[in-house]
Amino acid sequence: MTTTTVNTVLRVAPASPAVAAALASGGDPGFVLVDSRASEAWDQGHVPGALHLPTARIAERAADLLDPAVPVVTYCWGPGCDGAARAALALAELGYRVKEMLGGFEYWVREGYAYATPGGRERRAADPLTTVVDGGACGC
Repeated sequence: MTTTTVNTVLRVAPASPAVAAALASGGDPGFVLVDSRASEAWDQGHVPGALHLPTARIAERAADLLDPAVPVVTYCWGPGCDGAARAALALAELGYRVKEMLGGFEYWVREGYAYATPGGRERRAADPLTTVVDGGACGC
């Protein structure tokens, strides 16, 4: 008797090449990026283009802010915080297709990407412990 085991890594299909290419080139990624942190954290900085929807408000606000046909990607502070996972679960329980942005806001900033604040866009130098800082590619 042969048993087929579902590979948990592939249970949710990866993005198509076209979607991945659009994301990498700054085009429409085909999903909504949700920052699930509190207002004070959002004001400290957030990924440009993200939607602010704190986890505590998902049940009351998701239907007004999100299209169920569009996948959602959640993020929170960083790898030491489970806020993105809690937000993803809350959204999944409401029927949204959802994934988490690994590394969260912390690694977005540490890798040198621009972030938005009430005063405009800012950028910090890339952290050499997280990415190549001399303009070369990391090879990953």
